[in-house]
Amino acid sequence: MASKRRQHRQEFKFRVALAAVREVNTVSEIASQYDVHPTLIRKWKQQLLQNSAQVFARSNGRELQEKTAKEYELYEQIGRQKMELEWLKKKLPASTSAKRQLIEPEHPDFSLRRQCELVGLNRSTFYHEPARESEFNLQLMRLIDAKYLERPFYGWRRMTNYLRREGHVVNHKRVRRLMRKMGIQAIYSKPRTSQPVAGHKIYLYLLRNLEITQVN
Repeated sequence: MASKRRQHRQEFKFRVALAAVREVNTVSEIASQYDVHPTLIRKWKQQLLQNSAQVFARSNGRELQEKTAKEYELYEQIGRQKMELEWLKKKLPASTSAKRQLIEPEHPDFSLRRQCELVGLNRSTFYHEPARESEFNLQLMRLIDAKYLERPFYGWRRMTNYLRREGHVVNHKRVRRLMRKMGIQAIYSKPRTSQPVAGHKIYLYLLRNLEITQVN
């Protein structure tokens, strides 16, 4: 026995066709959502684009047409604004500090939550304040800086021994971290093994292009 053909209401056709025109979801997703074959969706979409709202209109076709035109214009504006917003997010600076400077907490129209969403910044990141160095670490940094000006060839090992001789209980990990934070690195002569001495004779590689025969 043949199955009974489904009859769709005009409002349902219009809603499905409008969803296809918006192109927020794919035709397959719309077909799964509304339980309609993709071929019908494409057909209704084409009819809507060609004849606007008059395709599925009844006696109140003029009002429905005006409403459809306004809705279509609004959806078009929303889609354009979404594209512009995505383009703007790609142009935003990648650093967190630069994004934090764009936030205006006292803005009269945009809340802080919305501003963070627009620039792609978590609110917790905006409120976060990095922990400052302790007074002991600041004292060590002053000593390291003064000693580095006197002995720029001191690395973290020698600097650790120097601080211990001064009576500070400190390990090499702390000293290395503080020197890295200060941008201090020991200055010393490094090997230059890849550069030959001037005037050194360059010997040819005699085995290049030499065929090797295997002896049984």
